[in-house]
Amino acid sequence: MPLALRQPPLFEPSLAACYTGPLANFSPPLVGGMPPLEAFKAARWRDINWLKQDLARFSSQYPNGDSRAVVSLWSKWHFNALTVPTLTANLLLNRDLPVGLDDVQVIFNENGATARLWLPHEGSPLTTNDPFERFATLIEQHWAPLIEQLAAISGAAQRVFWSNAGGYLDFYINALAEHPLANEAALEAAKALLETRTLPNGKRNPLFQPVRYFTPKGSEEVKRVRKLCCLRYLLDEFDTCGTCPLEGCDLEARKRVKQVAR
Repeated sequence: MPLALRQPPLFEPSLAACYTGPLANFSPPLVGGMPPLEAFKAARWRDINWLKQDLARFSSQYPNGDSRAVVSLWSKWHFNALTVPTLTANLLLNRDLPVGLDDVQVIFNENGATARLWLPHEGSPLTTNDPFERFATLIEQHWAPLIEQLAAISGAAQRVFWSNAGGYLDFYINALAEHPLANEAALEAAKALLETRTLPNGKRNPLFQPVRYFTPKGSEEVKRVRKLCCLRYLLDEFDTCGTCPLEGCDLEARKRVKQVAR
């Protein structure tokens, strides 16, 4: 083929190159090479004693805090750090990141919360638009085993942690829809993940409709509200968050609930 007629090579953006627009304020995960010394394998969380030990530094900030609320708050930090790169790769690059517990490594901040991830590589191409297949690595190999452990440690119901995870999915799916690299088919698959009531095996989908949207009477602003409370208000350091389904409840009643829960 004459040189003038050759097509220019097509270069697929790297994961880090996607961190523009709605992702401009986030740091991409570290990918490949040797993980930093402060990183550790998330696989150790399959041992509940290791997970308890790793939660201890974060929990020390709330020495009298309700364990359910403390562990739920920790999970929100972790799920946030995990969801952003996973959705970025899935929705923008059509790639499945290696975020299973056996592959990913975690870097904590000074308070013992997940700050960043290390991944061995940038994942493999996704060849399906089935929502449960597209997110199987995230859900089955990371969230499901970790949530089971977190519920056992804290005494909170698993659905609290699934609600935390689903809330971040909902938020970042909508945010990434504004990214110039957004893939419409991938976005629809991700939305279907949150709108399908049952799993392929017939069991309840724990990520079904984690958030609802409505316009309060007399207002033009659309309000975003979680289906389940994350329990943060049980900690003396916090009140309800901006998307809490308890917002507007009597403050004294919430205080009484705190006392009963202890």
